[in-house]
Amino acid sequence: MAKTKRKTKATGARSRKTKKKTAAKSAARTKARKPQRFVFSHHREQDFDQGLRPYSAYRDLGIAPATSGMVQAHVIRMTKPFTAEEVAIPHYHDVDFQMVYVLKGWFRSEFEGQGAHTFHAGSCWIQPPKIKHTVLGYSDDCELLEIVLPADFETVTLR
Repeated sequence: MAKTKRKTKATGARSRKTKKKTAAKSAARTKARKPQRFVFSHHREQDFDQGLRPYSAYRDLGIAPATSGMVQAHVIRMTKPFTAEEVAIPHYHDVDFQMVYVLKGWFRSEFEGQGAHTFHAGSCWIQPPKIKHTVLGYSDDCELLEIVLPADFETVTLR
């Protein structure tokens, strides 16, 4: 019985140390980030503006100001039919994180080292930082949700 008690005490000590380390890491992360505030965005047609590309409209979801510039989220709606001359321009985004989710329709893109992929409503992908890619097509009703870190980033055209 004495051995069992010692094991329990040792395990308990390790558990307390793990909890203290976890709490310290969480506190460090919290201190490094600026406070976030509650924000919401309801769908309104008038909120779609001309965005990065002339063939799409963007609806900012208000996440950037709520996260002090840590995250940007927007809905991208394709507004013109696909034409390779206007759309299929190789580029990359200088970001830390980029995730895209297809809300409506389909979207096709080619990624350096990954080949071409077609994504349909409900599909999701992550584009690693600075991955070169080219839009190869999309449906007329295509809408995407894009989440990017940081909120302010550069797009580099490769043509």
